[in-house]
Amino acid sequence: MGAWLITGCSSGLGRALAETLLEKGHDVAATARNPEKLADLVEAHPEHAAAFALDVTDRASIDEAVALATERFGAIDVLVNNAGYCLRGAVEECTPEEIQAQFDTNFFGPVALIQRVLPAMRAARKGAIVNYSSIAALNTSAGSAFYGASKAAIEAMSDGLRDEVSPLGIKVMIVEPGPFATDFYNRSLNVNENDISDYAATAGARKVRQEEPGKGASGWGSTKGAAEAVISAIESEEPPLRLLLGATAIASAERLIATKQGEIETWRETILISDK
Repeated sequence: MGAWLITGCSSGLGRALAETLLEKGHDVAATARNPEKLADLVEAHPEHAAAFALDVTDRASIDEAVALATERFGAIDVLVNNAGYCLRGAVEECTPEEIQAQFDTNFFGPVALIQRVLPAMRAARKGAIVNYSSIAALNTSAGSAFYGASKAAIEAMSDGLRDEVSPLGIKVMIVEPGPFATDFYNRSLNVNENDISDYAATAGARKVRQEEPGKGASGWGSTKGAAEAVISAIESEEPPLRLLLGATAIASAERLIATKQGEIETWRETILISDK
């Protein structure tokens, strides 16, 4: 599908997606706050890879990265909003500044990128936008409420966006990964330091970093497999609106569906009172 611009390529799922695309001969504008971490990608694939600095919370940085990628490859055919992190802490513990920063990176940054690339995609009547969410948008654990909220927001926005741009030939897909053996659970955690003892057993228990989570363990997905699945789905004629990644993600989605159906049946008579 032409040239891909991917955020958050320095490691994890974003890095694996960039590597897999380049192996397949696609053009990739790989971005990170520190593009020096992407030098090996460019060196290995000089004809198809370019690395650009991009801070998704900085509008000027967004404008410059999109302009440079467009200049290099002629157009951005696929935008992948992958960059993000997780704020860990109870709702009561987290500060307004921490909450704002979480949404700036996980929601407002992707929105700004989407708004930046859409004019060219509309003019071409083609393109694709891939927004990485999380199973936290399906079942948010204690201590990750604001992370889950930011991902739920990106999903709700994507729902409406798809209806708006599908008639214009532009695809929209949400990716809902389960756990993967990456450094997300170490490098990509921002752990709140305001410890309230009443939350020690719930949110407090999740204020930990993991050095190498899931290495070789069951239920932790392959980043290479995830990349292959995303590419296959978005290149299909009719991509799913929500692409689950991994067995844990499927289990989370099925649990959510079962819980909602159970609540509907339990409360059906009460619910229907509103119709009377």
